[in-house]
Amino acid sequence: MFNFTPLLGARSPPSASQSLLELDGGVKVLIDVGWDEHFTASNLKALERHVASLSIILLTHATPSHLGAFAHCCKKIPLFTQIPIYATTPVISLGRTLLQDIYSSTPLASTVIPADSLAESSCASGSSSSDPTLQLLLEPPTSDEIAHYFSLIHSLKYSQPHEPLPSAFSPPLNGLKITAYNAGHTLGGTIWHLQHGMESIVYAVDWNQVRENVFGGAAWLDASGGGAEVIEQLRKPTALICSSRGAEKSALAGGRKKRDELLLDTIRATIAKGGTVLIPTDTSARVLELAYLLEHAWRKELSNNSSDSPFKNTKLYLASRNVGATMRYARSMLEWMDENIVKELEADEASTNRRQHKRNDSKQMSNRDNQPAGKTDGPFEFKCLTLLERKKQVDRILSRPGARVILASDSSLEWGFSREIFHRIAGDNSNLVVLTESHAALGGSINDRTSLGSLLWSWYQERRDGVAIETGADGQNLEQVHSGGQELQTGFAARVALEGQELLVYQQYLATQRRLENRVSLGNGAPLESAADAVDEASSTSSSSSEESDPDRQGKALNTSAKVANLNRTKTGLAKETLGVNILLRQPGVYDYDVRGKKGREQMFPFVSRRRRADDFGDIIRPDEYLRAEERDEVDGDDMRDGASGKENKLGQKRKWGDAGLKDDGGQPGSSIANKRRQQRPTATDRNGTANGDVALNDQHDRELDEMSDSSDSEAAEGVNGPAKVVFHQLSINAHIKIAFVDFAGLHDQRSLSMLIPLIQPRKLILISGSATETSYLAKECRQKLVATVSESATRAQADVYTPIDGETVNASVDTNAWTVKLSSSLVKRLRWQNVRGLGVVTLMGYLAAIEVDQHDAADSISKKRQKLLKDDGGEESKARQTRLEDKARRFDPVLDVLPASIAAATRSVTQPLHVGDLRLADLRKMLQSTGHTAEFRGEGTLLIDGLVAVRKTATGKIEVEGGGFGATDYPVKDAEGSFHAVKRRIYDGLAVIAGG
Repeated sequence: MFNFTPLLGARSPPSASQSLLELDGGVKVLIDVGWDEHFTASNLKALERHVASLSIILLTHATPSHLGAFAHCCKKIPLFTQIPIYATTPVISLGRTLLQDIYSSTPLASTVIPADSLAESSCASGSSSSDPTLQLLLEPPTSDEIAHYFSLIHSLKYSQPHEPLPSAFSPPLNGLKITAYNAGHTLGGTIWHLQHGMESIVYAVDWNQVRENVFGGAAWLDASGGGAEVIEQLRKPTALICSSRGAEKSALAGGRKKRDELLLDTIRATIAKGGTVLIPTDTSARVLELAYLLEHAWRKELSNNSSDSPFKNTKLYLASRNVGATMRYARSMLEWMDENIVKELEADEASTNRRQHKRNDSKQMSNRDNQPAGKTDGPFEFKCLTLLERKKQVDRILSRPGARVILASDSSLEWGFSREIFHRIAGDNSNLVVLTESHAALGGSINDRTSLGSLLWSWYQERRDGVAIETGADGQNLEQVHSGGQELQTGFAARVALEGQELLVYQQYLATQRRLENRVSLGNGAPLESAADAVDEASSTSSSSSEESDPDRQGKALNTSAKVANLNRTKTGLAKETLGVNILLRQPGVYDYDVRGKKGREQMFPFVSRRRRADDFGDIIRPDEYLRAEERDEVDGDDMRDGASGKENKLGQKRKWGDAGLKDDGGQPGSSIANKRRQQRPTATDRNGTANGDVALNDQHDRELDEMSDSSDSEAAEGVNGPAKVVFHQLSINAHIKIAFVDFAGLHDQRSLSMLIPLIQPRKLILISGSATETSYLAKECRQKLVATVSESATRAQADVYTPIDGETVNASVDTNAWTVKLSSSLVKRLRWQNVRGLGVVTLMGYLAAIEVDQHDAADSISKKRQKLLKDDGGEESKARQTRLEDKARRFDPVLDVLPASIAAATRSVTQPLHVGDLRLADLRKMLQSTGHTAEFRGEGTLLIDGLVAVRKTATGKIEVEGGGFGATDYPVKDAEGSFHAVKRRIYDGLAVIAGG
């Protein structure tokens, strides 16, 4: 059984993705906990209903649309952190920095308390009703809490099957296996393969088959097979869940190289006129591709002294509140990137080692002790790109004159520095905003809950105010759409501290929520003590047997349970005497208890001493303390596991050498960080062998970093701590900025979808994560192409393509019927096994017969029951019951036996030989080349042998062999015939030819 339910993102405007997979045995798998750019809490209600029955959770990409609600669910849904969660290491690390950036950038991520909940709290407390327009915010998770939540995720590697562990409230998984494959869209992005019994499910949402500068292509095709076949693990699944986004988009002619040139030409045309270029992007995924491209483009232009490029006089910035941590993680995960990145790093290290070996012996001896090791120019060691993490840094660079290029989060322009920068530069016609992905335009104004990015995208498509044409380096026309001075009514959310009556309403709401949580805990029988306290409680209880046998105490326990049940019905409170000392001991603020008239353990206020947990071998060790450096989840060097983060140096506490003065009075990094950067900077003697341009570039970049760091050292913490509300401010802008578009979304297009889905050959196809038009278009095209890949009728093929909406459940179970038959000994002796790729294959023909099985035990039981019946009643009724009992005891097993000679002679002429196996053209090419033939690929799926014989493999797996050119003078007919028969012989050698008779 397999049921699929899209909770969010199926044929609907929100780009968020949430999917629920229900397997046989009650196993439920949740894939992704995405959120939209408005952080609407109502989009999580469907997810919250299923949390109590989930078995595992899988995450695919480190983007807001795939894990934006992860921290919210961990903090606000109690059972969520008890569910095993699985993702790749880059998704864990980059997802952590993403959510820390989101919660520090926008107050809407904290979610607004519903007005009806505030009204209920006011009524319960007896106060007047609250203001319905008041929008109070829930307490957001801190950076340390977010880091702790991500430390709970189990990391996986690509192509390694894993048997997950179920949650405590889940049924057994019954051999469920999950395997992660590279999706290509983001760093660590995952295509999930789930194997559960007869069900083979592939979940592929947001993937990219094209290789890029940083990200390798999706792992669909087998590189050893010439790239024309899907890998065996992902081929022919029972169900393929695929995203339909980009189904109507055509690929750019020229591929990745043309795309990169188009972006650089667009930037060059604007900065040559002194304008500012804003490129909105995400904070942890696609930003790596853009940052790598622009950094290396700037390096190339600055190293060319003969050219007069506008890049030399233009500053390059990357603005995001947590971008420093993102780039640190990126530098530590180069093995997850494209192989060219690793080659670049190795080449840089080799070049650095060569420069170091050129030094003379005297300099080596004098600088050995006080000189830092040579620093390589790695892929993400930025020389030209300056990182901005504070609002004052952004204000400083915007106040300076001159051209600049700014990468800023987020691509939706709903939160982050991209929105603030757009407000500052939108009024100048010389500035440009470059959209890097398409948006779903839902309306014409911000008041329609359309993101600012969607509004700009609609303006770009309408082109109502004309288009400015610029010329690229290769003479191609570059389109930049005018805004035309349109009035843009936009707004932004601000976090404001509560005061007066607002603070009282918030406290009433929190008190009501605590009472409800306590009632639910008592009603469900949840333990109120920790695990360590429970061990101590059990040990102390076992030592006092007299108290356990106290009938008064047992009766009191029953009365307490009855009163607690009555509490849940009447919603009233319990007195301290009813709850007992064991429960009161766990409540905060309880320091006294009336022990007069009490018996047993309640005669005195207890003191529970927590004991150290140990086993037969000593103290229990913590595996987290023995992890390698690359396995730790650290933020700024602090271990985030088990809530061990955020520990500051206190009086009398030891600290590491050099930690003194790292934080100023405001709790922000002090000036010692800049001093540390200056100490680590290579000196002039360290740069021997480097180009003068690189030295000047490093000095200029370091000075700018010091200036930015010094400006932010004394900056106070941004934002409001404590209870707060959200206030929306309206802003009117006359937009004169130009709009351009270069597709850097890194998603599949029409060609990739139409080519790969027929090659995958899924039995059932489910399309989600796209607009209604894209989903309908792709479904129509897949129904036509999948008809040729299945043996059933077109009606059956059309029924196997599903396009559900949010909340609609699709029954995608595989239709399989299995029978078990026995083989007679005479038939087994005639079997002739053949080996096909390590598998034994045999064909057989026989006739099916039902043979009664002897059951001595059953016969004995029947005889005993027969004697008992005869003793009780010797009439006709007893005889009829005896006959039914004997018929029921007879059991027949299906047995396949050898065909009689008369039947075998009639069927021998009808049966046809079978060819079993899957021939790969790459293997055929190797075999023919090893025997002296020339074999090379021509086109897609065509192998040319000796220039005469062509072998093709169709989408259905059929092998076609064609021979031609027999009249050619260079190749006699004899040689052509030899090549043709040699190819056929090699093909048959790779297949098992089984005769049906």
